[in-house]
Amino acid sequence: MTAISVRNLSKSFGRKQALKDVSLEIKNGEMVALIGASGSGKSTLIRHICGLDTGQSGNSGIELFGQSMQSDGRLMRSARELRRNVGVIFQQFNLVGRLPVLTNVLIGNLGRIPTWRGTLGLFTAEEKRIAREALARVGIPEVAWQRASTLSGGQQQRAAIARTLVQRSKILLADEPIASLDPSSARRVMEVLATINRENSITCVVSLHQVEYARRYCPRTIALRDGRVVFDGPSAALTNKFLTELYGADSEELILPEVAPAKPERGEPRRKAPVSAEAFAAA
Repeated sequence: MTAISVRNLSKSFGRKQALKDVSLEIKNGEMVALIGASGSGKSTLIRHICGLDTGQSGNSGIELFGQSMQSDGRLMRSARELRRNVGVIFQQFNLVGRLPVLTNVLIGNLGRIPTWRGTLGLFTAEEKRIAREALARVGIPEVAWQRASTLSGGQQQRAAIARTLVQRSKILLADEPIASLDPSSARRVMEVLATINRENSITCVVSLHQVEYARRYCPRTIALRDGRVVFDGPSAALTNKFLTELYGADSEELILPEVAPAKPERGEPRRKAPVSAEAFAAA
């Protein structure tokens, strides 16, 4: 079954054309990387898939599981219902810092419970149990009652992923989820996403800035350049030489020359030297 279908999608912001006749299909249960240099259209495409933006009028459309999200530059009536099945993770985490982590995760229920309960923050014992299980799934059950602002960046991003589990998302769109994280935290977040994709069959589309993570965690990569799809195929085919051919000097943004050592979490051995990109990809 096709989870995401994008047809002839174009979008302009003033004189800047962010997307140019983009068409693609992603099957249910796939884990796909979306790569490209800054300004290539990755974030714009994600915003359109989840219904936050609409494309230009014309023979364009986006369907999720065969239902129309938008067509010819207009959101469909089914868009609100479809959004419930789409979890979005942003680079900025989007947690409420003063609230406990568990409450932030419980917010994933808002599209499925009465508005008055969500406004008052009234959640059932079963909903709280599911939220605690989601935190355990992403490896941070011990932080449930901490203020979100006290967590590290990697922990905050994993809490955001837990929120999408509570939301019961069928599609997970991650827009640069590891861009602001150190290598160790980035690796943990990508491993959590890959595990959820594998065990829950959730369709994952992950916008990435470093191709090494795409090679390691995503079997398929879609590459954008200047708003167009310039590659759609196996991530293993994205050698450094091929990226240079695709992007020229801009390929330097995508090729990670060296993964610096990060401070290990408790129980994790400390690395003695930086890890090369080749060793990272082969690990």
